[in-house]
Amino acid sequence: MTVERLRADIDGSRVPGAYEPGRWSVAPGNRDPGVAGAMPEAVRLRDTTLRALGSLSDVPVADADRAAFVALLAGSGVPEIVTGGLGRDPDQIRGDLATIRAENPGCVTICPFVGSVAAAERALEYGYDAVQIAVPGFGPASLIYDSSLGTPEEVTRRTVVERSTAVIERAHALGLRVAGAMMMVSYLTPRVLAETASALVAAGADEIDLFDGPGAAGPEALADLVRATVAAGPDVAVHPHNTFGLGVACAVAAVRVGASAVEVSVNGYCGGPGNADLAATAAAFEALYGVRTGLRLAGMTELARTAERLTGRPVARHQPITGVDAFNWGGGDWIAVEHDVDPLLHNCVEPELFGNRRRVPLTEQSGPRVLAGVLRDLGIEVAAADVPEILDACVREMRALGRLLHDDEIKALARPFRRQ
Repeated sequence: MTVERLRADIDGSRVPGAYEPGRWSVAPGNRDPGVAGAMPEAVRLRDTTLRALGSLSDVPVADADRAAFVALLAGSGVPEIVTGGLGRDPDQIRGDLATIRAENPGCVTICPFVGSVAAAERALEYGYDAVQIAVPGFGPASLIYDSSLGTPEEVTRRTVVERSTAVIERAHALGLRVAGAMMMVSYLTPRVLAETASALVAAGADEIDLFDGPGAAGPEALADLVRATVAAGPDVAVHPHNTFGLGVACAVAAVRVGASAVEVSVNGYCGGPGNADLAATAAAFEALYGVRTGLRLAGMTELARTAERLTGRPVARHQPITGVDAFNWGGGDWIAVEHDVDPLLHNCVEPELFGNRRRVPLTEQSGPRVLAGVLRDLGIEVAAADVPEILDACVREMRALGRLLHDDEIKALARPFRRQ
């Protein structure tokens, strides 16, 4: 039995595109329009992490740490960044914008939730490229979010939309790129959505952004809302939440039917259940569907780790793509054998593509292949005949301690056998 024969058997199930050596090996159906639906060549991933920082409780961020993170974020190649709102320290606003432009001159800077002509004018003064004009999701119930709209007897869906269109008209006249940010879209029927989108576009909106605040629209329902909005003629972006763990799935479904941009955040940070994760969304589009994002994928893990330190909010070890154990399948010898035959069997994407790495820990289930690899990584050279004895010593120690061994402990047990 040769490794070449095994590899040939595996390769018989692969097709170009879905299989790119050293990058990924995914199911061919992901690249088949008859199976996965038609997909565009590219999608814009709009990062909202800076806005999300204001939604996280008890997250004090030092100015220097924030500036370093903003620089790293902009340097990742995200084409659009939504910063925090206008209620922040003016120096912080100007600092964010200056850092973004220094690191990524072509990145579009977006001011969120602009609700008045005066706010649109302030956004222009600060130097933003674009604004999102908030459009409340109801009629009288919109008073929950903005009591200045009037009284319950005065406020209708029409008056809500008219107020937003007035701000859009002014922002458009100022030369800003304008998006109508439609809130709570899971409560809107496709008909109401299309009517509102048409009014916003007529007022000068370049784009309609669909915000599903509660994350109540599954992939199919969100796709239906996107279709209705696209029919009105504008570019469409979506802001899915991850209430049911479907944030990335909603992003894919929306893009499949015509959305041109998706709002995401590093590590999925946001209030409540969070957003679609930047790295996982980029990986899904790039690897599964062959849709270009333009991101510097190799920087995704560093960006995720930096965000953890910035916020003090660690993510799960198995966080998709960037988690410490995202590519850890345990310590069985079959993992080592599988990797020797083809690294893209269980790891359908190459960890290093995203700046991450495989982990094959030494466990009680490990055999000599895993231990040999661990010793090699630790820079310890021993005779092959000594590996089983070292393994027995390591297993006994793990059972006695009731945990896995630290690197120094493995080194100590292997030291008597080390070649000089």
